[in-house]
Amino acid sequence: MQYRAPRWLPGGHAQTIWPALFSRQHDGPAPAWTRERWDTPDGDFIDVDFLAGAPPGAPLFVLFHGLEGDRTSHSSVAFASVARANGWAMALPHFRGCSGELNRAPRAYHSGDYEEIDWILRRLRERHGHKLLVAGVSLGGNALMRWAEEAGTQAAHIAHAVCSICSPIDMKAAGMAIDRGFNKQVYARRFLRTMIPKALRKLQQHPGLFDGERLRRASTIYEFDDLFTAPLHGFKSADDYWARGSSKPHLHHIRIPALVLNARNDPFVPGHSLPNAAEVGAYVTLWQPGHGGHVGFPAGHLPGHLLTMPQQVCDWLGRQR
Repeated sequence: MQYRAPRWLPGGHAQTIWPALFSRQHDGPAPAWTRERWDTPDGDFIDVDFLAGAPPGAPLFVLFHGLEGDRTSHSSVAFASVARANGWAMALPHFRGCSGELNRAPRAYHSGDYEEIDWILRRLRERHGHKLLVAGVSLGGNALMRWAEEAGTQAAHIAHAVCSICSPIDMKAAGMAIDRGFNKQVYARRFLRTMIPKALRKLQQHPGLFDGERLRRASTIYEFDDLFTAPLHGFKSADDYWARGSSKPHLHHIRIPALVLNARNDPFVPGHSLPNAAEVGAYVTLWQPGHGGHVGFPAGHLPGHLLTMPQQVCDWLGRQR
């Protein structure tokens, strides 16, 4: 596996921002989806989108999106285009509250949500009848790796292989990076622009759930996680959430083929925080190209396209079958 950024787009910030806004995301027509609503065991719901037109008996590729992502995210569209070209079926589960409709329960979603991942994958495995090929982008990839770690040998009964893409596997390092300087002004502000209003709607659903005035003043991901994400999901604080949610310390527990992909110039997943071969087990393959940004990986002539990285990830997953 290899990736080389185009000369016309240097640097981690450019390789993050430009692809998300301007690069071509798919070949042919835009992917079409069908949606199903699944009731959760705790009385809530999630929405799962399935790529339309998959042939009967095709392998099922599952993609978990990133923070505040959905099926329209540039990475979701690019992976759907590659899955379609490969003749695969594809499922894209939306984390709670990310499908366009606020979920009912007091909880939302978080980067260490391996129990939700387990429920979703087991249901897809039972429905599909064959083992799955699974990838997760950013937050979704860290949650997926936490699932593989917790599931141990049982993971191999559900999936052929898993992959995390640009995931904050060391959540403290990533959280500190996104809350500083340029990152804070651009990336953290962008996330909080949707996260805070969504959390305040959650407070209208469930009065007294957290301190709304303090949340309105939050200007960092740390503050948001400390006031909202952590207490709603059983963590003592943002520090506790970041420590317990991180997949990096447990990668050696994985017992299923796993690809951990991180660009070393990712603006908010610092290269110094990435694991080396001695820190992971024999089932884990590390791919750490020098360039690509955060879920960018543009290729080709201006304005570029986003298909190279998804194709290489899907090729790797397919070889593990």
